[in-house]
Amino acid sequence: MKVFFKLTLILLLSLCSASVIFFLSLGFIVSYHAGNPEKSDVIIVLGGDNGLRVHKGAELYNAGYASHVIVTGIDERFYHPSHPNWRVRRMVALGVPKKAITVDALSTTTWEEAENTADTMEEQGWKSAIVVSDPPHMLRLYQTWSKALDGTSLKFILVPTKPLWWNPLFWWNNEKSFQFVMNEIKKNLFYAIVY
Repeated sequence: MKVFFKLTLILLLSLCSASVIFFLSLGFIVSYHAGNPEKSDVIIVLGGDNGLRVHKGAELYNAGYASHVIVTGIDERFYHPSHPNWRVRRMVALGVPKKAITVDALSTTTWEEAENTADTMEEQGWKSAIVVSDPPHMLRLYQTWSKALDGTSLKFILVPTKPLWWNPLFWWNNEKSFQFVMNEIKKNLFYAIVY
């Protein structure tokens, strides 16, 4: 009986330790696929942020990583080419010529952003893309873009922003990063089932 109790206790402690380690490593797991920029045909600036993605996209454009930019996450109902969205205006203010910017006003999800961008890339003859988003978005982006571009010759690299609130080790200690990671875990599970 003592041996059984000891084995059970060891098993429970091992499971608890593994759970804690897994929980603490979620920041590294969701941001693992982040890479460094490489010369590409187009920079994709994903929607859903307060300007960090736009700033990073403009920075990459100005550094010569690509000569075209696609801005997603602009609601089709409110998009008017004659009156650019704040994200487009910000990019222009940061030095990106308006003629270099294409707006994707049709995509409402990460999956649609990947599919619609792939279509645009093929139409334009672009072969490679830099996809800009926040660090904890990288796992879902990698899974989504890999599936959306599967069977094509198109390539992508994920380049993260550098938000002040993000720390992959202490992600759980900041309300914003905690919520982002928890949402991403749910969305990754959803995307794994649906797509």
